[in-house]
Amino acid sequence: MSQRADDLSVLGDGVLVVGTGLIGTSIGLALSGQGLSVCLLDADRGRAALAADLGAGTVQAPLREPALVVVAVPPASVAQVVGGLSRRHLSASFTDVASIKSQVQVDIEAMGGLTARFVGGHPMAGRERSGAAVARADLFEGRPWVLTPTAATGSLTKQRASALVSLCGADEVRADAARHDAAVALVSHLPQVVASLTAGQLTVTDADLLAMAGQGIKDVTRIAASDAALWTEILAGNARLVLPLLDALAEDLDLVRGAMRSLSGPLALPASDPASSAAVLTEMLLRGARGRARLPGKQGAPQRNYVAVQVVITDQPGELARLFTAADVAGINVEDVTIEHAAGHPVGVVELMVAPERAADLASALRDDRWIVHG
Repeated sequence: MSQRADDLSVLGDGVLVVGTGLIGTSIGLALSGQGLSVCLLDADRGRAALAADLGAGTVQAPLREPALVVVAVPPASVAQVVGGLSRRHLSASFTDVASIKSQVQVDIEAMGGLTARFVGGHPMAGRERSGAAVARADLFEGRPWVLTPTAATGSLTKQRASALVSLCGADEVRADAARHDAAVALVSHLPQVVASLTAGQLTVTDADLLAMAGQGIKDVTRIAASDAALWTEILAGNARLVLPLLDALAEDLDLVRGAMRSLSGPLALPASDPASSAAVLTEMLLRGARGRARLPGKQGAPQRNYVAVQVVITDQPGELARLFTAADVAGINVEDVTIEHAAGHPVGVVELMVAPERAADLASALRDDRWIVHG
């Protein structure tokens, strides 16, 4: 049997998804799209109905015992939901998708008798917008999905959770709850704070200055549009691990502030030590580049340096599809893509990131197809 057939067999009795926000609905879409029976449950029946209308499953009660219950509710509510449903579904396994794991595990263990049937989970995927309306079946494709089994977790529960991860197209990563929480404090929770603080500065800026905003500020602040209530709970739940990171960041900011203060003296006076101050800024920027380079690339492999092929594109329906089709016909894989919009003009620049050895081929093929290409 294929891996997919094995996974479908493990979850053959179906899955119950509790919570039909972005993550829960996306899970439902991914599983339903492969023919698996998915039932949806939400305290807000309207949200569940919307998820069902999108194809994520049915709002009808399960006709038989589900193999797996996926609890997609805020962290503080996970144990309560698991406890309540465990008395109704006596043979089902349980997993969650909360972004903090240690406290959830403590809450589950405190209830007694559930540790064999529960395994913590956290798909490292999401969007800055929330709700079923923005859910996608491919949300988890190629993304890490952390499972945090303990010594008490049953083998069938681990099998079922692994099948869920596989069918959603994610890459399973196993870690203990404490290590998971330390990791997300750095790679998820700290960036959220920084993005929100940066975006907050935009609230006191003249509107005409914001008209000059480029892609940089949009990239840095994208996640600042996230759900404030949910993120308050996440940050509060992981405060012990986020705080030292904020302290270290504050120390770095103080160094940079000192350098900038030295360099921003009265125009008639030279900075007290311009070379030293500039060196602080240079080291800050170089250190950032080194850190960025350590992030894994596609499918967890080391990052590659791609080359940008810049293509001028008009703001018309179908133009992006036509561009990607041209790249496909040329037989060249596009690794990433960004779009820069020209302020006040119905044109923009699409940057197609490709392997260095294929950049010239792509540029030539696109020019032959009458695209305006730069780079």
